[in-house]
Amino acid sequence: MKSSLKWLLLLGLGWGLAGPVAWAQKGKRKAEPVPPEQAMEAERAFTEGMKFYVMEDYSHALTLLEKALETHPNNAGVHFALAQAQQKLNNADKALAYAEKAYLLDDSNKYYAELLAEFYQKKHRFAEAGKLYQLLSLKQPDNADYALELAAVFLQQDKFDDALKTYDRLEKTLGVNEEITRQKQLIFLKQNKVGDAVREGEKLIDSDPSEVDYLVDLAELLMTHNRNEQAIPWLEKILAVRPDNAQAHIMLADLYRRKGDLEKCNRELELAFNDPNLDGLTKARVLTSYVAMLTDDKAKENALRFAQSLVRSNPEQPQAYVLYADLLLQKGDTLTARDLYIRAARLDKSMKEVWDRVLFLDGVLAQMDSLVAHADEALEVFPNQANYWYSSGSAQLLKRQYARAIEALEEAQRLGGEGDLSAAIEAQLGDAYNGTGQHEKSDEAYEAALKRDPNNDYVLNNYSYFLSLRNDNLARARELAAKLVERNPTKGTYLDTYGWVLFRSGDFAKARTVLEKAVQNNDGKSATIVEHYGDVLFQLGEKEKALDQWRKAKAMGQSTTQLDRKISTGTL
Repeated sequence: MKSSLKWLLLLGLGWGLAGPVAWAQKGKRKAEPVPPEQAMEAERAFTEGMKFYVMEDYSHALTLLEKALETHPNNAGVHFALAQAQQKLNNADKALAYAEKAYLLDDSNKYYAELLAEFYQKKHRFAEAGKLYQLLSLKQPDNADYALELAAVFLQQDKFDDALKTYDRLEKTLGVNEEITRQKQLIFLKQNKVGDAVREGEKLIDSDPSEVDYLVDLAELLMTHNRNEQAIPWLEKILAVRPDNAQAHIMLADLYRRKGDLEKCNRELELAFNDPNLDGLTKARVLTSYVAMLTDDKAKENALRFAQSLVRSNPEQPQAYVLYADLLLQKGDTLTARDLYIRAARLDKSMKEVWDRVLFLDGVLAQMDSLVAHADEALEVFPNQANYWYSSGSAQLLKRQYARAIEALEEAQRLGGEGDLSAAIEAQLGDAYNGTGQHEKSDEAYEAALKRDPNNDYVLNNYSYFLSLRNDNLARARELAAKLVERNPTKGTYLDTYGWVLFRSGDFAKARTVLEKAVQNNDGKSATIVEHYGDVLFQLGEKEKALDQWRKAKAMGQSTTQLDRKISTGTL
């Protein structure tokens, strides 16, 4: 319907259909006489062109309108129609040229002036657009749209005072108006005239004292510009009228938070949190900002209470669980925090950062079954996350499910883990391949990891140890283990690895020296270190001392058939 009306309007603008003479022309120039047949042909072309325009076939419309223009090159209406058709075809420069010609031919037509002003604005020719809107405003001073456009053009040129004067004139016609007030406030704020912006807000409130939103907006303006004390009376005025206005309570809580008055802050928060009409997400956001300022334990307990209340009253709000979990994690309740993060992640599966926390805490809690299960859940939503495949593979590796670990770790590698993650994937692939007896692949993975980071202690330890167990490439194992203890000269586990590599290499004397140091740095934790020390003592002929060490390892909890045989037979 709108397009049809525009078409009829354009027809009326384009010409008069009163007789065989050309089109009626109201502008500065009169059309040259045209033979009747040619005039009728041009009229048909124009009419058909406008039909295609209404049908949104702008290319056909353009062809026909240009044909009409050949007969009547000085017809303003045809130029106007061509300007609009070119605009629809995104030919901005051609559209502007036709619009300028239409206005030149008939500057008394407001539609031509409006279109040209619009095109000037799009071209950022604001001064020229402004002149047109000024002329239009002079001709129709009661037309608020022209004044609003003029003010907008002034703003685009940073002519703030001219824009303010225009808005003031509008206010005299329309009275205090929210849209105008907002624009004036923005100008005053750009000019750093906060007081004037505040006064405009007060005028708006005076125009309609019952509109609570105006009071809220003014309070927000004052708070944004650190006029906190001035904001308090306005918020109190809101609560005098609407004591259940949760937003006002939240804003007051924020003000008291800024002042460090946690008691009043808590009181206002409690009033807001008891409002069933305030959505859970807003409550969560408010509580998050409140938590950020907490220092003492009592305040943190209050925050926990609010968070617990938030979860109870908004059981479907994932952010509530996240906030509660964050607070519990700070308190050291890792298990409950992890479970709450899971609830949040299942409510909104797109929250990747929450899945990250779930998997991390599964690792902290050493719950490998949970880590595998939760990684699978996360991968349903984020199948291309290499770190999730890595988490799954790591857990499977620790569970000694080597084939599944390899499958997950290879997928992580395929997805292109970067930096530290890529090195970690290769390191764990080395472990997993070793677990399935694929020693060549295992060695390749370890070597790739060391190529990325030659000082990777994890790889230096495992690679050298597994080589020694296989009694394979002991020279490489010795090189790696030596580097490991050079970097970690007091770490019992690494000293044990080096000592064991030396033992397997037949260098029993040096192995004894290293393993003695390992025992000294063992802190009574590893029975394996003690057993290895016994083995090297036996090889050096100190059989009684060896037996003592084996028995000591047994007492520390080492329980293997091999150790039992050593003790019962007194031999390796």
